[in-house]
Formats: sequence, C-alpha cells, structure tokens
Amino acid sequence: MIAVTRVDIEAPRPGDPTPIATPRIGWRIAADTPSWRQGVAEVEWTSAGASERAVFSGDERLRRPWPFTPLTPRQRGIVRVRVTGDDGSVSDWSEPVPVVAAFLGEGEWHAAWIGQSAPEIHAQPVLLRREFTVHHVTRATLYSSSVGVHQVSVNGADVNDQLFAPGWTPYAARTVHETTDITSLIRDGDNCVLIRLAGAWATEHFGFRQNAQPRYGEQPRVAAQLLLEFADGTRRWIRTNDEWRTTRGALRSSGLYEGEDYDAREHPRDATGRGCEQAGYDDSGWTPALVHPDEQIPGARISPPVRRIEERAPVAMLPGSNGAIILDFGQNLVGHLRLRVRGDAGTTVTLRHAEVLEHGELGVRPLRRATATDHYTLAGDGVEEWEPEFTFHGFRYAEVSGWPGELRPNDVTAVVVHSDMERTGWFHTSHPLLQQLHDNVVWSLRGNFLSVPTDCPQRDERLGWTGDIQVFAPTASFLYDVRGFLDSWLRDLALEQDEDGLVPFVVPNVIGLARPAAAWGDAAVIVPDVLERYFDDQDTLARQYPSARAWVDLCLRLAGPGRVWEGDFQFGDWLDPTAPPDRPGQAMTATGLVATASLAHSTALIARAAEILGRAEEAEQYRRTAEEVREAFVREYVTPAGRMLSDTPTAYALALVFDLLPPHLREPAGRRLADLVRENGYRIATGFVGTPLVLDALTSTGHDAQAGRLLLQTGCPSWLYPVTMGATTIWERWDSMLPDGSINPGDMTSFNHYALGAVADWMHRELAGLALTEAGHRRVRIAPRPLPGIDDASAAYESPFGRIEAGWRREDQRLVVHAIIPTGVAADVHLPDGSELSVGPGHHRWTCEVERDTMPGVVGLDTPLADVIDDPDALRLVEELLEQNRPASVRAMHAGTRWTSRQTLAEVVFQYASPTVQAEIARQLAELSAERVGSQRASEGSQLTPATRRTPPSI
Repeated sequence: MIAVTRVDIEAPRPGDPTPIATPRIGWRIAADTPSWRQGVAEVEWTSAGASERAVFSGDERLRRPWPFTPLTPRQRGIVRVRVTGDDGSVSDWSEPVPVVAAFLGEGEWHAAWIGQSAPEIHAQPVLLRREFTVHHVTRATLYSSSVGVHQVSVNGADVNDQLFAPGWTPYAARTVHETTDITSLIRDGDNCVLIRLAGAWATEHFGFRQNAQPRYGEQPRVAAQLLLEFADGTRRWIRTNDEWRTTRGALRSSGLYEGEDYDAREHPRDATGRGCEQAGYDDSGWTPALVHPDEQIPGARISPPVRRIEERAPVAMLPGSNGAIILDFGQNLVGHLRLRVRGDAGTTVTLRHAEVLEHGELGVRPLRRATATDHYTLAGDGVEEWEPEFTFHGFRYAEVSGWPGELRPNDVTAVVVHSDMERTGWFHTSHPLLQQLHDNVVWSLRGNFLSVPTDCPQRDERLGWTGDIQVFAPTASFLYDVRGFLDSWLRDLALEQDEDGLVPFVVPNVIGLARPAAAWGDAAVIVPDVLERYFDDQDTLARQYPSARAWVDLCLRLAGPGRVWEGDFQFGDWLDPTAPPDRPGQAMTATGLVATASLAHSTALIARAAEILGRAEEAEQYRRTAEEVREAFVREYVTPAGRMLSDTPTAYALALVFDLLPPHLREPAGRRLADLVRENGYRIATGFVGTPLVLDALTSTGHDAQAGRLLLQTGCPSWLYPVTMGATTIWERWDSMLPDGSINPGDMTSFNHYALGAVADWMHRELAGLALTEAGHRRVRIAPRPLPGIDDASAAYESPFGRIEAGWRREDQRLVVHAIIPTGVAADVHLPDGSELSVGPGHHRWTCEVERDTMPGVVGLDTPLADVIDDPDALRLVEELLEQNRPASVRAMHAGTRWTSRQTLAEVVFQYASPTVQAEIARQLAELSAERVGSQRASEGSQLTPATRRTPPSI
C-alpha cells in the first residue's frame, strides 16, 4: 500500500498563509514495500472552482518548484498530491491542503504610518481606533505592520493569537506585515477596529552602559489596511490615516527590559459604560493620530509568529522579604505571568522576575539595568485576569508583592512564549544527567528563538549575536524546523552588512559597533550552509551567496597575501573557562589561530556553495584559496611534529574538525588533544569556538573514551556541572553559579544561553548515531557510539521524508542497535563491532558483541596521575577523604593539578592532606585494589597485573 501522508507548502509554519507567489511544495510517502520508488507524482491545484494538474517525473519530492501560475494576492485554493510507483502502484489522493497567498499586490500598500500625536513619555503605549459601517461583506483581509509591536481587535475580539507582531527586523531597512483573514469578525452595520501599540524593540535603549539609546526612534508607529470584499463584487479599503483617533489607555508604560505598568482603572469607557473596543463608543475626547513621514512598504512575514506555547503552574511558594511571596515554576523559561486576582480598586500587585535565587532572594544582579518588573493596578470589579502583552522576561522565580488577601498557587500561571516553530528532533537516554542536559538545550533554544535568535532573554541585551547562532545552527535545525525563522534573520544580516562585506556583531545591529570578528561574522556563510544541508534549501543559499562571499572576501583582504588573519580585534575562544570573570575574551588560544582557522573553514564552505549553485569557476577559485589558507595555518601555527602554537584543546579541535592538517599529522594532533583533555582532569577547557568541536575532534581521531569522560564530567567546568547545580537551561558561563550557590561575580552572567548547548548536535550525530550525509536527509549515517557509563541513547528526527530514528541499548555484553527509515531515505550503517551495511526504508534491528570494559588495575599513592584520573572509583575515594578532612581541598587540587603520566598521586596528595590522611588514603586504595584482584580472579581466574610502581618522593 502507498499513501501520501503529508503535503508541505512553503510557509512560516505548516498551515500558515504563504508569503510568496511561487511556494515550494513537498510531500511524504509511506509504502509497505521497502524497495518502492516514486516514478511519477501528480500535483493538483484547485482555486476559484478551476483545477489544473502538473506532473513530476522521478523520485524527487523535496522542495519542488511551484508548477502552476504564480499566486495572486489573497488567492486561495487547495493542493492534493498523488504518486505512482515504478512498479505501477498508485496511491490515493492526499488530503487537501489549503493555500492562501499572504502578500500584497503591486501598488496596493497606501496605509499611513501613525502614532500618538502628543506622547507624554518615551515609548508611550497607545490605543488607536476607527469605526466603519458595512453590509454584505464576503471576505475581509487585514494587513498590519508596526515599528514596534501591536495587536488588532475587531469589535472587541483579537484578530489572532500572536504576540509581538510583526516581530523584530532592522526597521529602517525592512519591515514586515501580518496578513489575517478577519471575515468572521465583521458585522453587518457598525464595526470598530482598535489597535494596541507599544514600542518593544523599536524604542528600547540598546547598547552597553553609557552608550545605550533607542535606535529606531522615540515612539512606536503602526500602519494597517483592511480590504473588504462585498457580495456584489465591489471592494473597499480602510487604511490608517489622520482620521484615526488615539489615546493613552490602561497600559501606562511598557518596555522589554523594564516590564509593564497596567492600571485597569484607566481602560477607556464612555459615559454609557461602553468600552473603546466597541462600535458606538464616544471617542470625542481622543486626539487625531499623528502621521509619520515613513513611506516604507512592508513585505509579508517569513518567520513564524510568536505565540503563547505552554503554561506552567508554580511548584513551590517561598517566603520573600517584606511579606512578598516567591513563586518557583521549576523551570527557567521565557514569557510572562498571568494573574487571577480579586481586590479593591487601586490595589497594585508587583511582579519581579529572576532566573535564580541567591541567599534566598531573587538573583537580579545579572539583569543589570533590566528591572524586569510588572505592575498591575486593579479596577476593583470582581475577579480580574491580566497578563503583560508587550514584554517578556527570562525567569524561573517570580516575587509577588502587594497581593490582596491570600495568594494561592493557581492564582498565578507562567506563560511560555517563543516563535511558534514545529518540533522536529528528539533525544533520549536513561542517563538522568545527560537527559537533563539535552532538555536544558531545548529550553534554551525555546527561550532565545523569539522573533530573532538571541544570546539571552533576561538581561538588558537579548540581541541577535551572530557568533551564538553560528555555533548552534546545526543543533537548532535538528530540534525544530527553523528554516523560515533563520531565512528571515539571514535577510536582515545581509541588509546590515556594509558595502565592504562587514557583518556586525549582532543582527539587527543596534549596538552601534561593528568590526570583522571571526566565528561571529562567519554566520553569513555557515548558517545558509546549515539550512541547505538540513532542509535542502538552495533558495536561501543562493540568495545569501553574495552576502557570504562578501564576508569571505573581506576576511581574505584582511589576511593579506600571507593568508594569516591576525592583529585585528577578535572575540577569539570567547568565555574560555580560564578567562577572568571581567575579561571573557582573554582565552588561552591565540586569536590569530582562531581567525585563520575560521577563514579556512568559511572559504571552503563558500566554495561548496558555489559548486551547488553551478558557479564552477568561483568554486574552483575558492577551493584553491581555502587550500592556501590551510597551508598558511599549518605554516604559522603547527610544528612538524603536530603540536599547535597554542597548545590548547580549542586549537587542536579547530585543526582537526576543519580538516586543516596534513593527513600524517592528524594522529599526533588527536593524541595530543586526548592528552590535554586528560591532563585537565576531563574538565572543559574550551569556550564558544572550541566547545562545539572538541568532542568531534576526539571521536574522529579514535579517542572515544576521552570524549565520554569529558561529556560525563560533573566537576566545574563541565557540561554536567550546571545540571548538578539544578540548572534547567544552558548557562552562558561554565560557572555562572559557583559551587557555593553564589552568582559569578562578572557583570556578564546569564543562566539561559544556548551557545554551549551546541554539544547536543554531537549527541544526536555521534552518541545516538543519527547523522545526515545528504541534503534534506535523503541519506543518513547510523553509527552509534556506546560510550562507557551510558547504557542507551536514541535520536528521532521528523525529516522532510518522515520520521527517522536511530539508537542503541546495552544488553549484558551485547549491544542492540535499532533504526527506522522512512520511504525515500537510505542509510549507511556502521555498527560498533566494525560491521558496515546499507539499508533502505523499514524497521531495522541489529545485535552485536561489544568488548568488555577494561577493569582498572591496582592503584595506590605511587600510581601515575594519568592512571588515577582514568580510574573514577579511585579518584572518587581520594576526593571524598580529602574533602572530609579539609573542605575545599578537592577544588584546589583540581585547579592546580595536571594529570600527567610522569607524576604520582603522592606528589599531589601531600599538598592537601596530613600524613594521617595520606595513610588513610593509601589504606583504602589498597582495599579497593584487593577487591579488584578478587573480582578479577573470580570472573577470569587470572592474576591482575599491578601497575608499574614508582618510588614516591619523600613527604
């Protein structure tokens, strides 16, 4: 049996109106026969009662070009697909999928940009209204845009469930409009359109310290036009102009960093008690709207809208200061609170937000100048429900003060908001800390994919940092369908580039500072490449190609004929854990090494893009140039023996993952990386640049054990240390919270940053073993890595062809590997026992023998440090005894010890323990060794060979 199970039409989100006239179309097929192949596909388009069909030959069904006449503004219709196999089998027609064109026609935009005529404060929220009378309306389409954020209601009902419409773009260069069918809201007779408008991104003070200022103006403005179509075939436009009326309303102030102040007593009502949202309201006291001299014509929104996605109840109520109550929602999230409250008129409830508690109080210092405080003043007319509309906060904890009467848990709800993207990827393991780490990655993505990909959602920043999304794009593209979201952001990146190709640090660029910075500006090249690989999105790759090429050409000019880029400002391996709290860019790895490696990588990627786009001459040119940069990198930063000039994990990770080394140097470089990771006690020693690469560098050179120990480390700094500290999102710093529960003293500390969560990409590809090898997941690699200490791992991805799954679990000394492959996808399977095979669609299961984990040997004070750090049980014993007798000694030991093979445990222990404690450590290690010998004899009947003994120094 063959069935077309889903048809996808290019839109911000499945089911949304399409913003372009020739949307791409794709479909998914389920077939009972694994060998089934599509021979022909028929696509049927029905609009205005007329149908036409197009035929596609061959097996391709991903992002096919629109085969019909381009859509016209507001055109509606349905699409169906039917397929025929090479064997002659024919499917039924798919379920019809509605298509609605969301764009305007040429010359149709004539709405004026309007706002408050006499604002009393900066970024004053405003209400704007207009009444009209109509009869026999058959269709009503509203187009609305703003420099700021807005919501439209018609006759008291909001036109949709979106928040922060139309989103954040670089307003001076690009604005976007919403398209909403509001036919059901129009009445025969009198109607009222009311617009609620606030500043949000358009009026926020962006920038650092004394440089913070609004970048788009002091006041928000809005433009809208409503097309009414009548039964007699006539049409009428109602557009914003100076005939609209404005007033301040109940929302007294609003800001992203500040929060909202809402006084319900100020909601406009006339003498009859009629609200301003209803027709017939007397707005004679309102003022005419101010028309702004803005002639921008907005385009249809491409990115998915922001919506309320989830609600969470508090899990605990804690006492705060001065009678306040602190609510713990159990999850660091992004959104706002919804209240249900009853009290006297004029009572003000105050809501303060923070991600963590410090000494039992809200930890607000990391918010810097973001007050993140909402105020609600009651009208006093029974139970009142309220939630902020035009601000958002990053928080787990909320302090409630001024509550009338007793605060009950169900009186306050946390509302999670973010861009409404479709979830596509999942990861599962029974290892609780790893699972929580992955859950934290997902929550950080959700919190920071809000209109634009931000660095953090809570403090006075929340900016589209290019370096963060560059490293995180592969992870994001697996977990969610981010194609439309990042497509829209990339358009803004290109608009914000200067004529020399310079990519700013943040997009939209609101900090007034931009310099070429490797790994940050490389987002112009890397993000389109990721979209092509994950979604087969050659359209974005082609549109962004001039932007990407301009960036690479600029960097090549800066590198000069020697092809080495150094001496300029760089962020480098940002937030390397050795960097001081107040100097996050002071990393161990030379910035020139990072910049030159990044240049080589981006030049190779631009060559790949040129090849895909049919630019053969340019592809060859950039391939030659990439090789020149590679040669320069080796010449300047690599010794003949394979040592890096910066002898750091990040340096080796860059060289190995970006394939910059000659083949004969990969093995020694990988070995040196593994040694460095061990010497550092399997604690992280990488920042934003090296962290996404270090595990790949280890596993690609055969050092799986070291990768596993690094991944599972719980000491600080590590991926799992925040998990042990109760983190529910990814932290900006490895030690955003110190072991004693205090917040990192630096003035740049966030508890919700996704960049270091880029490790999830490796967890999907290598640990679970599900990696793409052809664009759009036409072909995948199934190659699990059953690392010691982990019993199982699996990943699932809702690909354009259907759900792909891969995973493994241990069963005694056997490993069971499974995979599910949908129709249209092939898989190359590499099993841990060395077996290799290729499979097609279907459910697959393989069982293979795995080597028994090597049992640690005899251990004592004379054991080399390298052996001790590779012996978790012995290390734990030493740590426990040291800590019992001298608190904080373990932390000091790890901070000051290089776990090498040429020093012994005795050389370290004597620094932190008295002779009595040293003797106790030796005694318990001897007992542990004896247990191991006995266990080994029982299981194998053989003598355990003691480790080579060294004479310890005199202590």
